[in-house]
Amino acid sequence: MKKLILSTLLAGCLAFAANAQEINKWSIEVTTGFNKPMAPFSAGFISPTLNLGHADLGVRYMFNEKFGAKLDYGFGSFQELDGTKAFDTKYYRLNLQGVANVGRIMNFESFSNKLGMLFHMGGGIGVVNPELNFYNDFNDKVYTMIFGLTPQIKLSEKVALVGDISTILNGRQTITFDGSTAILPSTMANAATNNGFYGPNANWWTGTIGVNIYLGKAEQHADWYIAENKYATKEELATQINGIKDMLKDSDGDGVPDYLDKEPNTPAGARVSPTGSTLDSDGDGTPDHLDKCPFQPGAAASNGCPTEVTRDEVDYLRKAINDGYVNVYYAFDSSKPLAYSISSAQYIANFLKRNPGVSVEVKGYADELGAEDYNIKLSESRAKAVYDLIIASGVDASRVSYKGYGEDTSVDKSSADARQMARRASFEVK
Repeated sequence: MKKLILSTLLAGCLAFAANAQEINKWSIEVTTGFNKPMAPFSAGFISPTLNLGHADLGVRYMFNEKFGAKLDYGFGSFQELDGTKAFDTKYYRLNLQGVANVGRIMNFESFSNKLGMLFHMGGGIGVVNPELNFYNDFNDKVYTMIFGLTPQIKLSEKVALVGDISTILNGRQTITFDGSTAILPSTMANAATNNGFYGPNANWWTGTIGVNIYLGKAEQHADWYIAENKYATKEELATQINGIKDMLKDSDGDGVPDYLDKEPNTPAGARVSPTGSTLDSDGDGTPDHLDKCPFQPGAAASNGCPTEVTRDEVDYLRKAINDGYVNVYYAFDSSKPLAYSISSAQYIANFLKRNPGVSVEVKGYADELGAEDYNIKLSESRAKAVYDLIIASGVDASRVSYKGYGEDTSVDKSSADARQMARRASFEVK
């Protein structure tokens, strides 16, 4: 029980410690660099592998340190490789994208707190506008799909150096990047069923370098925030655990921790309720641990017993004992009686002293966990422990016997509470 309470309280303390820290969430992103149109091209038109002529401007908002969204505007021009057919095509695109902070998701902080990476993906609109060749000044309106990676190097809490590699797909593009040819059904496969558009297969990529400028008054931006405070330090854990241990102290040894105990100074051996209060089962004003007849009201002068104990009382108590209302309980895999139930053994000893004509058998039981042979021995050890308590109280050994009955199969072994009821010593009055 104490372990369960300790685990629960500790989890609560750690959850309380994990308070969210205020972080900056907005940033402006500016980059410039190269582009490379891949297809479609007319015969004889070739672009350089790295064509300098692309720029990006974006604004980003992070919902938390792992996920966000950004709106970015990219523009530039495609041109020919030296010595090949000339073309000059301007373009722009506007995209709304989702962003994932790969650096935080993959715990880059485990090897560096200055390196990061973002993954972005989304869609938008664009225009391809050739300025040379047959379709010069034609605005080819397209939709765009984009995805890419953005490595980051943290320069300060307000600025990061970034690079970006992105792939863009243009959909419904009707002319080649060089502006010389229209993409017509007659030039494409399955011309009879084609709608005249190139589809999402016009593709190009960009490679840029630039900066992220972080906005806000907080100390850190979400890109670099590490939620360290969700983990308690060793010192914090030690303080919390010591506090919990203090709460779980059982000063009077009655099996109820002090923070739940309404009566933290219970006399040794007293039977108590789940809240630690001394029990007076018959309500006669004499607590059970002092009452020689705890289930029969009586005067304090006669130690809680009626003036005359009748045969009916003996029969009543015999039935209560034999029906299993008086038990001693044990912890898992233990033959040491739990403190709160030792008074049951004292009750049986008092009953035998008041009724010299009867004897009793102590019957030990175990739950169904573990090997059957082991549980037989454990149940006998439990019965022997109670037998020793009764003999130590002054009862003649000839009036008491004990036996281990092994596993109690009458309870639901899948229930922890039921298994606790099975770990017991019961009594049978002969």
